Amino acid sequence: MSDSSISENESASLLSKKVTRRDMLKTAGIGGVGVLIGAAGIGGVMSLSTAAAPEGNKKKDTVPLYGAHQAGIVTAMQDNLYFASLEVTTTDKTELIKLFKDWTVAAANLMDGKPVGDLSSNGFLPPKDTGEAEGLSPANLTITFGVGPSLFVKDGQDRFGLRSKQPKELKELPKFSFDALDETWCGGDICIQACADDPQVAFHAVRNLVRIARGKLIIHWAQTGFQRTKHAGNIKETPRNLFGFKDGTVNPDGKEDLKQVWVQPGDGPNWLVGGSYMVVRRIQMYIEVWDRTTLKDQEETFGRKRMSGAPLGKEQEFDEPDLEEKDENGKFVIPETAHMRLARGDGTQQLLRRSYSYAGGMDPKTGSIDAGLLFIAFQRTPSKQFIPMQQRLAGLDKLNEYIIHRGSALFACLPGVKKGGYIGETLFN
Repeated sequence: MSDSSISENESASLLSKKVTRRDMLKTAGIGGVGVLIGAAGIGGVMSLSTAAAPEGNKKKDTVPLYGAHQAGIVTAMQDNLYFASLEVTTTDKTELIKLFKDWTVAAANLMDGKPVGDLSSNGFLPPKDTGEAEGLSPANLTITFGVGPSLFVKDGQDRFGLRSKQPKELKELPKFSFDALDETWCGGDICIQACADDPQVAFHAVRNLVRIARGKLIIHWAQTGFQRTKHAGNIKETPRNLFGFKDGTVNPDGKEDLKQVWVQPGDGPNWLVGGSYMVVRRIQMYIEVWDRTTLKDQEETFGRKRMSGAPLGKEQEFDEPDLEEKDENGKFVIPETAHMRLARGDGTQQLLRRSYSYAGGMDPKTGSIDAGLLFIAFQRTPSKQFIPMQQRLAGLDKLNEYIIHRGSALFACLPGVKKGGYIGETLFN
């Protein structure tokens, strides 16, 4: 099941011709007609074009906004990520609600390959869209919004009258052994995850959404991410992290498995049903130390073969691991400290991993490459999924010799939205 299929079934095709971002920019510039019409006229043309765009006739590189769940969670991973954690500065709930309404309209346009708003012909005003995505395809852009615990209560204050609606699961993650968290990379009132097959499309999305919010919030922290592109490798293969190992082999994919991703009725406040909890961890990887480690040690650290991704003792990536198998010396083939053994536990805790690698230049303190993983995982109940899993990993995982957790955040990703509604409607209503 994908977000795309949900929305396509829900949508109806109205016209056969689609008006693209480029079409509108051309229309505005033809013989100065746009100038003669004036700003209001151009707005009218843009509004009509937007309203008439056929939603059931999507291009293959377009993911619709509307659906039962937000896009960007079970959607097939795109090549690039721009993640932003935001700090709300307004104290006016009405302004906050209007912001989510404005974001919903803008996100629908962006994911459809259109500018964020009406085109302006007034040369004395800044354009509403920043323009760097003009001429580019939507690149499978998805925009996913989440809210953090500090949106509800901060410094003991019920900021927007939402305290009673805060789910018990939505609270700061506990500190784990070996955490070396830097507040620069922690927390946030709201998050925006923009994923696209083009880095400029993803950047453009976040830039314009933050621009719309000027005066109401500021960026708290942000991180770009990447994985191998669809042009460089088989899209169906599990992506590899910067240690060279496949990352995400055991992701849930069946309908029943996805019940561990979406918040269900009875889990907590009804406003979050159909949403999901998003754990974000910025993990620095000591890749130069790793590069000096033998292949045998690397594979025993993960408990998997590097090339195939198969569990040690097996041949194929998706083979069931035998955690009881021992070698001729009586030692476990998959060591007790192996990452995959500890992450697996008794097999009942599943996460939907959607992580991206990052490279941030040089670490000025050590002179080494600053690189790692922006670990992102979606789930139904963090206290029963990520937290116990991470407690096991923090205690014994041999991988801890090569990584350190620098950032941490938890967000509740809002349910999907129907046409005419807005993202966050169930929370604010």
